[in-house]
Amino acid sequence: MALDAANLSTVQKMWRREVEAAATYRHLAAREQDSHRRDILTRLAEQEEKHATRWAERIEATTGVRPDPASVEQGLTWFQQISDPNVVLHRLEQEENRAEEEYDHLIARLNDPADRQIAEEAKFEERDHAVVLRTLAGGAAPTARSALDAILRRERWHVRGTGWIGNAIYGMNDGLGAVFGIVSGMAGYTGGSSVVLAAGLAGTLASALSMGSGAYLASKSEREVYEAEIERERAEIEEDPHEELVELELFYQLKGLSPDEARNMAERIQKEPKQFLRALVHEELGLSEETFPNPLTATLSATISTAIGGFIPIVPFFFTVGMPAIVASFIISTIAHFAVGASKAMVTTRSWWASGLEMTLVGILEAAITYGLGFAFASR
Repeated sequence: MALDAANLSTVQKMWRREVEAAATYRHLAAREQDSHRRDILTRLAEQEEKHATRWAERIEATTGVRPDPASVEQGLTWFQQISDPNVVLHRLEQEENRAEEEYDHLIARLNDPADRQIAEEAKFEERDHAVVLRTLAGGAAPTARSALDAILRRERWHVRGTGWIGNAIYGMNDGLGAVFGIVSGMAGYTGGSSVVLAAGLAGTLASALSMGSGAYLASKSEREVYEAEIERERAEIEEDPHEELVELELFYQLKGLSPDEARNMAERIQKEPKQFLRALVHEELGLSEETFPNPLTATLSATISTAIGGFIPIVPFFFTVGMPAIVASFIISTIAHFAVGASKAMVTTRSWWASGLEMTLVGILEAAITYGLGFAFASR
């Protein structure tokens, strides 16, 4: 059965869209370095080419002339050819969404069952393509994951996966560095008077409270974001379970599973609603409840360790003042810098001596600068 004039015009438009999409996917695949993403883009191109071929056959049956894909591919815009791949993916996602809507309208007008079947198959695949593109491009808008990262950067206290030991090491690092700078500056300004002890104690208290509150807010913020994401994903699953299934399937393909293996795994997980929800949150956002620090533990670890680190440089000033106290503070603080830096090897992959030496040099440089600044002010 031939297409009528109105439907022929729409089918020709859809054929052109499919050809353009296929060519763009091929171009993106050629530029892609990651083999898993490249395979996915290639499969998308093959599906679009299948749609285009079916519509080309219907156009030929109606007009007697088979449309030439080369005429469309040669006219691809410079934007599709040289733009940033993620930008192109977002544009393609928008096109796929529009194509789904247009297929809805076309299906309602088609009388031939074969044409309706072609359009329905293409519509559902375009819908899946939009999900795949959104995932490959990393989402069309900032996600809660990026919001969480911003929170943690502001709090400056977040060591994922290292537990209270990592928190304690980094707390001592911050406390020691901050108070050593205060003590050195005040020593240069006052010549090592009892004022150094008061300034050091105040700095220690302020650093400990700041780090403790930062640790609490960071861990609490992470849990709040996780809970919000759980609710968002739960709503999305209820609204469109198929789209969420496609997303999870794609994540597994990006990890190296074949399309069949990824689909089988995703479908098995989907049968367990709680596990399906947890898997989506983990794969899409990298969030996992098991990695969250306990707010109380994080707060105590950060506060106490920072206080200990800050207390080290001021110990000599409890017993003496002047140059003897300054020299003693410099010696024990330098040793402490090396020890704390070396202990970082417990939570990093660096060698202990390199990490310790680096922190020692940073501490000495800090002391020299702050002492010189304090001495310069005292000489005015």
